[in-house]
Amino acid sequence: MKKTFLLMAITTAGISFAQNKIKYPETKKGETVDVYFDTKVSDPYRWLEDDKSAETGAWVKAENEVTYGYLNQIPFREELKKRMEKLWNYEKIGAPYKEGKFTYYSKNNGLQNQSVVYRKDQNGKEEVFLDPNTFSKDGTTSLGGLDFSKDGSKAAYSISEGGSDWRKVIIIDAISKKVLEDTLVDVKFSGISWHGNEGFYYSSYEKPKGSELSAKTDQHKLYFHKLGTAQKDDKVIFGADQKRRYIGGGVTEDDRYLIITAANSTYGNELYIKDLTKPNSPIVTIVDNFNAENSIIENEGSKLFIHTDYNAPNGRVVTVDAANPKVENWKDFIKETENVLSPTTGAGYFFANYTKDAVSFVLQYDYNGKLVREIKLPAVGSAGGFGGKKSEKILYYSFTNYTTPGSIYSFEPKSGKSEVYQKPKVDFKSEDYESKQVFYTSKDGTKVPMIITYKKGTKLDGKNPTILYGYGGFNVSLTPSFSIANAVWMENGGVYAVANLRGGGEYGKKWHDAGTKLQKQNVFDDFIAAAEYLIAQKYTSSDYLAIRGGSNGGLLVGATMTQRPDLMKVALPAVGVMDMLRYNAFTAGAGWAFDYGTAQDNKEMFEYLKGYSPVHNVKKGTKYPATMVTTGDHDDRVVPAHSFKFASELQEKQAGENPVLIRIDVKAGHGAGKSVAASIQENVDIQAFTLYNMGFKALPKK
Repeated sequence: MKKTFLLMAITTAGISFAQNKIKYPETKKGETVDVYFDTKVSDPYRWLEDDKSAETGAWVKAENEVTYGYLNQIPFREELKKRMEKLWNYEKIGAPYKEGKFTYYSKNNGLQNQSVVYRKDQNGKEEVFLDPNTFSKDGTTSLGGLDFSKDGSKAAYSISEGGSDWRKVIIIDAISKKVLEDTLVDVKFSGISWHGNEGFYYSSYEKPKGSELSAKTDQHKLYFHKLGTAQKDDKVIFGADQKRRYIGGGVTEDDRYLIITAANSTYGNELYIKDLTKPNSPIVTIVDNFNAENSIIENEGSKLFIHTDYNAPNGRVVTVDAANPKVENWKDFIKETENVLSPTTGAGYFFANYTKDAVSFVLQYDYNGKLVREIKLPAVGSAGGFGGKKSEKILYYSFTNYTTPGSIYSFEPKSGKSEVYQKPKVDFKSEDYESKQVFYTSKDGTKVPMIITYKKGTKLDGKNPTILYGYGGFNVSLTPSFSIANAVWMENGGVYAVANLRGGGEYGKKWHDAGTKLQKQNVFDDFIAAAEYLIAQKYTSSDYLAIRGGSNGGLLVGATMTQRPDLMKVALPAVGVMDMLRYNAFTAGAGWAFDYGTAQDNKEMFEYLKGYSPVHNVKKGTKYPATMVTTGDHDDRVVPAHSFKFASELQEKQAGENPVLIRIDVKAGHGAGKSVAASIQENVDIQAFTLYNMGFKALPKK
């Protein structure tokens, strides 16, 4: 690629199809008005919340016709797709794991819509075990989870149809692969955890009245399914009397204990334990409040190992005896440090995976809490894995960063020997690119890290097309990872920047709390400051800057573009939480209140939420950036009505010539399980829209 060609391509920024007035579908306005603490708030697009109505369906179709009409006339869209497909087309193999007499692993030949589960017997003979590509003709039904009974003779796997969080569970004989009994239905936010070979624990809600894709679900229950019995006879283990929004159950590796977690929000959980070796044993409370995150990660007989951030914002591991597991009896096993801890176990060891300034380092401990070694990672980036059964001799971990495709390494815990197990062959020259971590200053003086990745030799002249990505919520850490889509972006001269905003988990609970409720504006200020840094340092300028984020990150983009529409050329909010006054009325949205608060809490919280809610802050007569909202019609995590209403407000009130489009994937959800074909097309459309609105007429020549 010649950078000079790129500069020629973008000197005409702003001259595009965007200048031809787009005729948007007419979106009718209703007269719905809500009252919050004596304040009237109109909601003219409330009717778009009805995902079952013919009117909403017609609106979706009409909006997609406009959007694809626009995208179809971008001259380099097909060329971009060809390059994306070529780069995406490499074999991907998952880490192997043993169940019974077989070794299982996933594999994708490159462009298969869903990865296939293979297995090898003890003689090394390979066969297909499960092929999710056969679940549906169009690749929209995906494998949600696969779990085996203790001896590996039986398996249960869940499937998601159209990207929905509602799952079906199919139970099979793992040896013959034959279905054993009727499919379980209406399972949601659930793992599958076997007790021996007799059955398994799973979680779900009662099917809601009205639309299963948008109606509120807030009482989760833990069930036990005994093989050979009907689902209607499954016993409720927990949640019938204790109303909780999220309940999970898992059996320890030795089959001795059932561990139960219960929560009402996305942060903080109760913790319970039940001795499965004693008939009719009681459920014993370990933690009876929601003030900390707690999980049992291992047991050695009755000795429990608990990962917690109680009195340890960055996390620690404690031990306690199951006979008297109350918090006051906890003893430190791996103490809290200045870095955030995420521990795993396998092969008779503990692995303390720490995040330091958003990148990984890993320490190995024995069961006495003695440090064995620091594990040497291939480079600076993100490592994950190091988990497995106690009996394993070899473990596996993955490593990636923004310029290195994800590779899998085998690791021998006794010797510390590590070697490449699977390194993908990607048509991308990683050595031609570099990542630089910077620390910029936010509005209130807080130092915030950001990693900026680009082609070596990139001239900092303010004219580089740049995507700034962020999330900033729910204790989620954005650590370096490779993306084919980002690789294509950088090949075309683009800069990719990721800011580690407050609200995330990069620096533990304090960092998370600093971006929640009445501190949420800190997140937007951090993102705005990141954009201003990129502009000040001449990586880009407002004419060549796009901001992007999904889910809570979609809210981030929506709030930032309504607060500072002058700052960026393109805005790309995906599956975003856009109506902050009503998010808690849909599906499991009420569980997000720890991060957001709700409009019903008190007048101060209502006014704060209304003050940044994207749907409520689109102002008539304002010139907003070129915007493409993306969502899925089966998204039952963040219902698409959020995006529908936000796009409608923007289309009505946009003052400038910049286009405002909404791209609605049909038979797609919040993102998990999306087919490869759909993922490629979405990324192509996002990049084509972005570059076109920055003035590109063609892709750079190689």
